Amino acid sequence: MKKTTINILLTIVIAGVIFSCDSDENKKGRFLLKGNEKMEENDPKGAMGFYKEALKMDSTYADAHYNKALAHLQLNQLTESIQDLSLAIKYKPDYYDAVFQRGLSYLDNGEFYNAREDGKKLIQLDGQNWKSHFFEGLVEEKLKNFPKALEAFGKASELNPKNSDLLVNQATILYYQKNFAAAQQALNEAMDVNPSEPNIHNLRSMIYFDEQNYEKALDAVDKAISLNKSQPYFYNNKGLYLLFLDRQEEGLELINQSIKMDAKNPFALRNKGIYYVMQGDKTSALQYLVELGRDYPDMDLVEEYLKKAQSL
Repeated sequence: MKKTTINILLTIVIAGVIFSCDSDENKKGRFLLKGNEKMEENDPKGAMGFYKEALKMDSTYADAHYNKALAHLQLNQLTESIQDLSLAIKYKPDYYDAVFQRGLSYLDNGEFYNAREDGKKLIQLDGQNWKSHFFEGLVEEKLKNFPKALEAFGKASELNPKNSDLLVNQATILYYQKNFAAAQQALNEAMDVNPSEPNIHNLRSMIYFDEQNYEKALDAVDKAISLNKSQPYFYNNKGLYLLFLDRQEEGLELINQSIKMDAKNPFALRNKGIYYVMQGDKTSALQYLVELGRDYPDMDLVEEYLKKAQSL
């Protein structure tokens, strides 16, 4: 069941180049620009070649390390990206964008405590930037420090009150804390800012589901899907709600559709296990739920349906 995160656009650094002079400074800048052109053409491998040429001329060129890191990200090379971002920060310690991007990469790589250190750096570099507190919230959420996460998202929202995603992040933490009334209030505020944000409706559907109001949950997730048809979590959630509305085959079809879109979502695998429990298929149910019980023991419904599967 997917919460919202802010879509942070990776920013390629643009070098100022004076073409009338052929200094080394301008040559390395031209390599940077050529690399950027390749990135715009969706050719990160080609871009990396130009960034490497710039670094041959100046191994301390922080912008080239940063842009090279973004090329690695495009190629799903997370470790290499972190290495380049670290070099960019080494040669330019106040490089806010590099610290921010490295922190996000640490989060993606499961290195939450390294991410927390980068979060501290961001606040030191610019405590008035909403992204600093947003990032702090993401880290504390991953570490399950929900009060701190809620406080950080709140600070980010104060600095950027027109950002509906920040309100959805606050609502999500409140949802985790089972404070459904406060979560709904935060979603109402997000609706006032941006009623077309699909995650508002998806999270509202999750609250309705937990309140066992399955029809309202279905209506809300249908609204989310109407606004964004490419999000696998929405289809998985709809599939779950259909299971509980006694429309199991329709639900399974949507859960399978979600898995095709994102095979790594453990919630979809849980929902397949729930489907097989409802069908009385003990063997198939246990294939999903035993592993989930081991790897995600705190996931909602896993323990309950694992017990039901074992008693079939």
